[in-house]
Amino acid sequence: MTLSQIAVALVLAVGCAAVAQDRDSDPNLHAVISQQLQFSASDLADLRRGRVVKHGLPSRAPGEVAVVGAVRVRAPKAAFFARVRDIARFKSGPDVMQIGRFSNPPSLDDLAALTVDKDDFDVRSCRVGDCGIRLPADIIARFAREVDVKAPDAQARGAALFKQILFDAVAAYASGGMNRMTQFDDGPKPVRPHDELEGLVANMPEIGALAPGLPDHLLRFPSNRLPDVEDFLYWSKEKFGVEPFITVTHVTLICRSTMTCVMTTRDVYSSRYLDASVALAIATDAEGAPGAFDLFYENRSRANALKGGLGGLRRSLAERRARGALKESLKTIKIRLEKD
Repeated sequence: MTLSQIAVALVLAVGCAAVAQDRDSDPNLHAVISQQLQFSASDLADLRRGRVVKHGLPSRAPGEVAVVGAVRVRAPKAAFFARVRDIARFKSGPDVMQIGRFSNPPSLDDLAALTVDKDDFDVRSCRVGDCGIRLPADIIARFAREVDVKAPDAQARGAALFKQILFDAVAAYASGGMNRMTQFDDGPKPVRPHDELEGLVANMPEIGALAPGLPDHLLRFPSNRLPDVEDFLYWSKEKFGVEPFITVTHVTLICRSTMTCVMTTRDVYSSRYLDASVALAIATDAEGAPGAFDLFYENRSRANALKGGLGGLRRSLAERRARGALKESLKTIKIRLEKD
């Protein structure tokens, strides 16, 4: 399932804004790690030995998959944050076909490097209730009105219109405007991504425990913005199976102490596969290991493909693949940072 790659990819985008405070003054940190994220004493012992630890978490809704992992990195947090701010370089790999960071405020030029081929979106075969990518009914109807599918340049015109629509949605998201995509009508049943997002955030009380106000920041952005946070948006086109997907991700990070930073990422748009996805990363200085930090990561995602009669089997397979991919991602982070 796509969850295995998308969920892991989300942890790679992060920024930092520090606030002076002592980690010991935040009693919620260890409670979150041991209770909400369910890391055992044995897990934490393995973490101190430099091993990657990971496991699944209980699914709390149909179509939901949750995984967590952790690794100790013998490098300062600042090095991690410095590298991942350059999201295009940090996420470079065989599965990332194209990627770019949006400026603030977003500009259409930010999408200049994005190509939209027939594999990404076939304008000739997109109808309400039967479209290859996630789009609202009014947008699908707009393609039908504005693109002559019999014309030789139909794909090029459809690609240009898709990029404009994607930009309009991102600009509306960043400014609180009216052009957000609130419902997807590409399949037999409509999907309301914000409803799914609210369900995910409700199932992750650890976010609010570590950073009060951060859940509302994610759900009501930009109207409920927290002070002393760093936000940025990026887009990517990534491989998965036969069909690639185009996604927009919102990254938020707040450092409530000099010892610990909390990062969240949320899916703003995904052209395929995901209904909603939220990730939490905790970077905290490693106790008893000067110059090192522990990185804890959790992702909860929902997908229509994991619902229905075979949903349980599909969720089990998706979770297994997600755990494996998460382990490899955390190992890569560790190796890259410790080489510097």
